[in-house]
Amino acid sequence: MGSGVVFLNADYDRYVLADINPDLINLFRDLKRGKSSFINYCANYFIESNNKEKRFYELREHFNQLEAGKERSALFLYFNRHGYNGLCRYNRSGGFNVPFGRYKRPYFPGHELEVFSKKAQKAEFRCQSFRQSFNAARQGDVIYCDPPYIPQSLTANFTDYTKQGFSYDQQAELGFLAERALEKKVVTAISNHDTVVAREIYKEATTVATFDVQRFISCDGNNRSKAKELLAVYK
Repeated sequence: MGSGVVFLNADYDRYVLADINPDLINLFRDLKRGKSSFINYCANYFIESNNKEKRFYELREHFNQLEAGKERSALFLYFNRHGYNGLCRYNRSGGFNVPFGRYKRPYFPGHELEVFSKKAQKAEFRCQSFRQSFNAARQGDVIYCDPPYIPQSLTANFTDYTKQGFSYDQQAELGFLAERALEKKVVTAISNHDTVVAREIYKEATTVATFDVQRFISCDGNNRSKAKELLAVYK
């Protein structure tokens, strides 16, 4: 599911939104359930005293000891705005390990959360793998897949959004499942970097569209260039 930007800009009667990251799914579930009261609760973390390096690492350590619940969800949102470049990253033990971002005034997305919570009433959030999502699909469904992207170079191999990572074999399996879904008359669209490897994986797609995308995550904030992406559609 990722950020849910496709969900927010699509118009369907019902949505099933899945991601393997339980923190992300729990945040969206708490937002759907709690609405404005949960948004106000999250706003309490966006105060000046919490935008200090020492406090950030104290909260990060506390977060890694918490069970799922409203506090952990609110902190997950806090880290998205206070952590380095908005990254979501875990170590192999499952500990959130994004460093402090050093922003002057982290933005609290109150309005955006209100819009999301209203549309979320038409959605069901599931913490599950892409395999489970494909298995549950039925004729007439449309699946959009936003996997961790295939690296553009050998030095850009960043896939540890979850402690499980996302391998080449999983990338290939995702393409295979999109082909199989056609047998059930399920339409699938998959986004990824436009690379030789991606084109090989999606060679059975009905169409492959390519486009330039501005990158916002980079070590060098003054040198964030455009990247080539593709959208493989099976229909």
